[in-house]
Amino acid sequence: MGIRNAFRERFLDVLGSIYIYNEHRGYTSLDRVLEAVRARCPDDADFIAAVEKHRADEEKHYRMFRRWFELQGKMPLKVDRTCGHIDHFIETIFGCTIDELDTQAIVADGDEFEKLCRVIMITEQRGMEQVEVLLRNRHIRSDKALRRIFEVVERDETSHWMPYDSWLRAHGRRPKPRWREKWTDYWIHKSLMLVKLPAVFLDRKNPRLAGWPDENPQVYAI
Repeated sequence: MGIRNAFRERFLDVLGSIYIYNEHRGYTSLDRVLEAVRARCPDDADFIAAVEKHRADEEKHYRMFRRWFELQGKMPLKVDRTCGHIDHFIETIFGCTIDELDTQAIVADGDEFEKLCRVIMITEQRGMEQVEVLLRNRHIRSDKALRRIFEVVERDETSHWMPYDSWLRAHGRRPKPRWREKWTDYWIHKSLMLVKLPAVFLDRKNPRLAGWPDENPQVYAI
């Protein structure tokens, strides 16, 4: 295998591994969001349905990436929450991990629920922009199966941020990111692209997952 092909294979391997982590983290975290939405907005059937669709799409994306790895006969590389955009965002804005997020407190506090909606909205908008960039990447376009996966992700991502934006506007809440939130999103994105992804790419000792996270979430434990 030439240097160019070796680079391409490693790049796609790392990218797929980071995406499968984020998609799994996304749909499992949205279970917590759904809990908060159903408690905060029990009569808003449209909003609840939109979040349910968002959650279903994230799981669908995860399973597409899983199938991509399965067809290659290998497991994804083991990454952790340092590769997770939403992980960093929640920890910075709320001061705790996603798993530690106090759903009941967020439901009871309108300002906290507003922040949660805005964080999800910003994260999804960032994801939409990133997919547009990736679909222009020649390495991704050279892999027909992976390109199709990202095309599906691109199509789905468009609707994911809109329900949160609509809810914020309908309830007189602030839909536009605050300065701190914009800076946090920018810093997380740049650190992932310029530091974390290259670090995973260069770490040839990085092990692969011992199992699939939907069957055993502990495979991502440090």
